[in-house]
Amino acid sequence: MQPTHYRALWLSDIHLGNKDCKAEYLLAFLNQVTVDTLYLVGDIVDMWEMTRQFRWPDTHNQVLQTFMRMSREGTKVIYLPGNHDEPLQSYSGMQFGNIDICREYIHTTATGKTYLVLHGDQFDGDVTLGKFHGWIGDKGYDLLLFLNRWFNRFRQWQNNHYWSLAGYIKQHIKGANTAIARYRVACCQRAAKMNLDGVICGHIHHPEETMENGIHYINDGDWIENCSALGEDEQGNLSLIRWTTLMQPPALVTPLKPNASPSKAA
Repeated sequence: MQPTHYRALWLSDIHLGNKDCKAEYLLAFLNQVTVDTLYLVGDIVDMWEMTRQFRWPDTHNQVLQTFMRMSREGTKVIYLPGNHDEPLQSYSGMQFGNIDICREYIHTTATGKTYLVLHGDQFDGDVTLGKFHGWIGDKGYDLLLFLNRWFNRFRQWQNNHYWSLAGYIKQHIKGANTAIARYRVACCQRAAKMNLDGVICGHIHHPEETMENGIHYINDGDWIENCSALGEDEQGNLSLIRWTTLMQPPALVTPLKPNASPSKAA
């Protein structure tokens, strides 16, 4: 199958090192695309989880190797650290190999639209209701991921496609929807103050595209629950990509071959 080419591609919240990371699905996706500019929009490596329990499967290593290979072969790679890879924030403005480290970035589409790109943890103070509620939220999310993990193991056993049970449950929790709405408003207010057309972010594991008071809000989602990304085509059109609706059944997914090259020279 001919790879799909993107002028720009946004990936966030991969959480390499976390047992719920869908690295195999991401590798399958990367094997089907070529990219001019790749934005890694934070929480690429889950340093929080790895301090509790070190876990680094070969597929997680293949993901990092793929990003580095893309950067060597012509894809411009910009890494915007989030809260789970917070130690990298101190290197903002620096370059490691061919990868630029930035806390925030302004992307201009082929049509001239300008977007603020950032992970989104900058707005935690506008969203959370206090440490206790934050702790409750974390524990509740851990439970959702546990249910999601076993639910999809059963679906895989039946040779069914992956489906985000966690995402479905979150959509029906009032408190979660309130936090998502507050986060969306905070992101868009920041972009409006900068006189930009929109904002592209991650952080809350909720892929979404909408208009908020004249600002184009796009959350590219994650690779813990939703296996989603954002792509810009050559004409400047932005679209959310929900890989699990496009891919083959999980039992047939194979990791990227070590000698495969997913990138395209700019």
